[in-house]
Amino acid sequence: QVQLVESGGGLVQPGGSLRLSCAASGSIFSFFAMHWYRQAPGKQRELVASITSSGSTNYVNSVKDRFTISRDIAKNTVYLQMNSLRSEDTAVYYCNADSITKSFWGQGTQVTVSS
Repeated sequence: QVQLVESGGGLVQPGGSLRLSCAASGSIFSFFAMHWYRQAPGKQRELVASITSSGSTNYVNSVKDRFTISRDIAKNTVYLQMNSLRSEDTAVYYCNADSITKSFWGQGTQVTVSS
């Protein structure tokens, strides 16, 4: 069973930066895509950023030019670098990995943007 463990969340002031990490228990090459989602209180879970096995990336419009998804294959880890954070970025951020047969989720990490 694949396990995904997120880390790096916390409290940051508007305009600040955080880097989230998602460490997988197995090779991330076994997934055809990995994603970061977020869920704010009272809102539906939202896809924020994706990276495919070939390295292609995609972002929701609200985070383009501020967030960057990347991966370290040797460490089986996917990252989300978040810059110029805004209050509306406050949410629980989840890592998700898609294999051919299953989708796996991490437990989430809280990001709070507040002065």
